[in-house]
Amino acid sequence: MTTGQRYQEGRARAGVARRRLLSAAGLVPMLAGLGAAAACSPQTTAEDVHKAEPHRPVPTGEGDWKEVVHALGRTGTLIRGTYHHTPFPRRDLTVVSRGVTVSPGLALGSHVSFARYSDGSTLMMGDLVVTESELQGMTDALQAQGIAQTAIHKHLPTQSPDLWWTHVCAHGHDAASLAQGLRTALDRTGTPPPVAPAAIKSLDLDTAGIDAALGAGGVNNGEVYTSVFVRRETVVDDGHALPAGLGATSAFNFQPLGGGRAALSGDLVMVAGEVQQALTALRRGGIELVELHNHGLTDEPRLFFTHVWAVGDAVALAKAVRPALAATNVVSSPLIGGTG
Repeated sequence: MTTGQRYQEGRARAGVARRRLLSAAGLVPMLAGLGAAAACSPQTTAEDVHKAEPHRPVPTGEGDWKEVVHALGRTGTLIRGTYHHTPFPRRDLTVVSRGVTVSPGLALGSHVSFARYSDGSTLMMGDLVVTESELQGMTDALQAQGIAQTAIHKHLPTQSPDLWWTHVCAHGHDAASLAQGLRTALDRTGTPPPVAPAAIKSLDLDTAGIDAALGAGGVNNGEVYTSVFVRRETVVDDGHALPAGLGATSAFNFQPLGGGRAALSGDLVMVAGEVQQALTALRRGGIELVELHNHGLTDEPRLFFTHVWAVGDAVALAKAVRPALAATNVVSSPLIGGTG
C-alpha cells in the first residue's frame, strides 16, 4: 500500500469514527428527554412558524379532564370551556417578604393548566413555587419526565426562606401522562395535599375603589383580591395558539394588612415596545420592580413579564399600577379559579 493509499484509508476510518461519535452524541438529548412528554422547545424554524397556520385550542368539558384530575390528585377549574387549571398553593411554607407574612394567594400559588388542540395534542403549562433546597431535585425530575423549564426566577423581593419560581411546559398526546409527569416532579417538593375549600370571607379592602382605579372588576378568593388582564393578541407558542389568558396575563394580588392597606404582588405582561414605558410608569407610582424576564421560549409575539411589589393604601396602589396597564395591549378578564 502506498503512502497516499494509507493516508486515504486513515481519513476514511476517522470519518467513520467521527460519524459514530456524532450519532451517539445525538442520542443523548433524545434519551434524556424520554418520559411522559415532549418538552416545549422549538420544533420548527422561525420561517416555518410564520408560514404555517397555528393549531387552535378546541372546547372541552370537565369530563375530558378526569384522568388529569386523577393523576394530579386534586380537582381544578375549566376556564372558558377551553383549558383546565389546577392550583397547588404552598400552604406548607411561612414566607416573609419586606416584613409581610405572605399568604399563599398573594405569591405562593403553584399552578398548571392543560389545553387540547386541533391536532389531537395537549399543551401543559404551569408555574411552580419551590424552595432553594427543592429546586435542583425537582429540576432533575422534570428533565427525566421530558418537561421543559422555560423560566427560573423570583416573584418577591428579599424573602425568607429563599424561594424560586419555575415555569414548565410540555406537549403530548396523552394528557394523563403529562399530568403524572408533573406529579412526579411535585412529589420531590413539600407541596401539600389539597384541603377542603374554605368559605369566602370578606376582605378589609375597598374593593370597589380598587376596581374603579384599575377600570376592571376583581375577584375575592378569601385571602387576596385579584385583578386579571389578558393580551388582546393571539399568542402562538411553537405552532400552537394559546387560549386567551393562558401564559399571557397581567395579574395583581392585593393582600389586606388592615386599615385599607395591602401588600401588592403582581405580574405585568408586555411586548418589547411596551417594556420601558410600563416600567417607567410603575416606578413613577412608587411600585418596586422585582424581575424582568420571559415565561416562554418560542412565544410570538415575544412576551416579557415584570413582577412587582408594593405596600400601602390598596386603592392608591391600584391607581399607581393603572398607567403601566394603560401602556400595554391588555383587556380586563377576571378568571375565577386562577390566572393560567
